[in-house]
Amino acid sequence: MILTLLQNYIVWGDPVANRQKWEAVLREQETSDVFVLPEMFSTGFVTEPKGVAESDGASLAWMQQMARELNAAICGSVATEEGGQFFNRCYFVKPNGSVACYDKRHLFTYGDEHKHYVCGTSREVVEFRGVRFLLQVCYDLRFPVFSRNNEKIPYDCAIYVASWPASRLAVWNTLLHARAIENQCYVAGVNRIGDDLACHYSGGTLLVDPYGNTAAACPLGEESAVRIELDLQKLRDFRRKFPVLKDAD
Repeated sequence: MILTLLQNYIVWGDPVANRQKWEAVLREQETSDVFVLPEMFSTGFVTEPKGVAESDGASLAWMQQMARELNAAICGSVATEEGGQFFNRCYFVKPNGSVACYDKRHLFTYGDEHKHYVCGTSREVVEFRGVRFLLQVCYDLRFPVFSRNNEKIPYDCAIYVASWPASRLAVWNTLLHARAIENQCYVAGVNRIGDDLACHYSGGTLLVDPYGNTAAACPLGEESAVRIELDLQKLRDFRRKFPVLKDAD
């Protein structure tokens, strides 16, 4: 299983421009099984979504088109309006057009996200080409109970798509590594770069292996991509040899 994590600048509030930009970036990449984009990749992190959030499904349709053309899954979150309500919705789109979605559970109250968005109520684990992915969004990273790996809904790799400010980059790094260690899984953290109306973002996109080591990372502050292979046999052997998850609460 090959993952490609994409770290780029996002044009504020302009889905058309961002889709064009992401499409060019995707077409430059080597073949991959999964491409992961940051949180709200089509608009930037919109805390007041009225008039900006997408109600026409254009970015989802674009993800389906790209997944089909690249024969790969595309993952990322979109500010979405549905039935007069707003969701920070993470999509995982497969090449056959099928869609798994996860609505961000932990809304960022410090930035008033909770005043405008409806929070999700359940976890989402999606299987693709033999790998089980847990979908998570940004602030979810701070809440380990919700993401705890378990026999009921097990997963192999957690994906965190984010708009995580540079001022809290040390927290981002620490928690991504902690989630990998405590859940004996791979963790992909995909963060944007650049600026919006409130924050500066320096990236910090990386993959952590089940031992808590950084397996691959994008350079800070640069538009870049990193391509990594997940070794599922290594993961299974580690879990069998050191069965930490069996002792979890």
